[in-house]
Amino acid sequence: MTSPTATAPATPVASPDAAPLLARRYDALDVFRGLTIAGMILVNTPGSWAHVYAPLRHAAWHGATPTDLIFPFFLFIVGVAMWFSFSKFEHRPSPAVLKKIARRVVLIFAVGLLILNAHPYVRDYGTLRIMGVLQRIALAYGLASLLCLYLRPKALLATSAGLLLGYWALLWAGGGPDPYALETNLARQIDLFIFGADHLYQGFGVPFDPEGLLATIPAAVTVVLGYLAGRTLRATAPLEKALLHLFLAGTALLLAGVVWNPLFPINKPLWTSSYVLYTGGIAMIGLAWAVWLIDVKGWRRWAEPFRWMGLNPLFLYVLSGLWVLALIRWVRLPAGDGTTMNGYAWLYQKVFAPLAGPLNGSLLFALAHVAVFMLLGWLLYRRRLFIKL
Repeated sequence: MTSPTATAPATPVASPDAAPLLARRYDALDVFRGLTIAGMILVNTPGSWAHVYAPLRHAAWHGATPTDLIFPFFLFIVGVAMWFSFSKFEHRPSPAVLKKIARRVVLIFAVGLLILNAHPYVRDYGTLRIMGVLQRIALAYGLASLLCLYLRPKALLATSAGLLLGYWALLWAGGGPDPYALETNLARQIDLFIFGADHLYQGFGVPFDPEGLLATIPAAVTVVLGYLAGRTLRATAPLEKALLHLFLAGTALLLAGVVWNPLFPINKPLWTSSYVLYTGGIAMIGLAWAVWLIDVKGWRRWAEPFRWMGLNPLFLYVLSGLWVLALIRWVRLPAGDGTTMNGYAWLYQKVFAPLAGPLNGSLLFALAHVAVFMLLGWLLYRRRLFIKL
């Protein structure tokens, strides 16, 4: 439900991940979520990883690029959605809402593990990665849901602050002389102990999972920040006042993250507490602007393609991952020298690179994939198909 000054959308539609289950809703929530999914597809599908513009790469370790904002933005908007979704349960635990949460956690985790990680092409399950993006979403959503249902706002704020400080203390105390380094951090040691090196992500040069278990705790706080932002939107009137509160709170969080950075570096793979504040602050500011532009000023036309994606976000994300895997594993096309290459490489080398050069061709390849899944989002929207994960 929006405040009395909010603009109601012309066509209310039930959204799978965030739809407010009240009489009125904010289109900006779907747009914000769709933008994050478009961003995920953009950074995950360059034509060539050797040719990627710097802002579309993750920071090597400490620090944050625009790409490092995308995942926390998605978790943040999950939290905003939770406020509206839990309103019909009066924000209190009940068998019905706890069953809903448990079912969703299991489903999202299973899709990440059994479809994206253990896809049909995997032959050696002894090296199956256990964690992943969807698994992080599932666990962070589940933990944050329990915190938000069982704690009142003041206690929720205090507990979230305690979790961020406690996570800092754990990493500082458990990582040796360089507690935030790749090889020695406590989060990695815990994942190695629980899963074993062969079941962790291998892209950092050493086994380390950027979606590991311990860092799920601060990631859940990212969701909680979104939940509190949703509460501000719903409980503060007029809407312009709520947006001002979000903007000021977001600015304070962003600055707090920057101030904390020298002591506890902003770091996405570790999902450090300073990273939570920094990205959460930017997300709050971004949400305030999105609601003002779309739901207050009514400037919706530019945002419609992202709203289509935001109505089926996790489905489109999973499908984009499966599409890439299929191109790489199943499709073989002639390379022109008597050999063959996989479909992904063929599209880049034979279509996009000749068209725009190595670097811009790689970007154009990624943008083309965003456009394809945007079109699919439109087709699902036209048919009123909302596939809920």
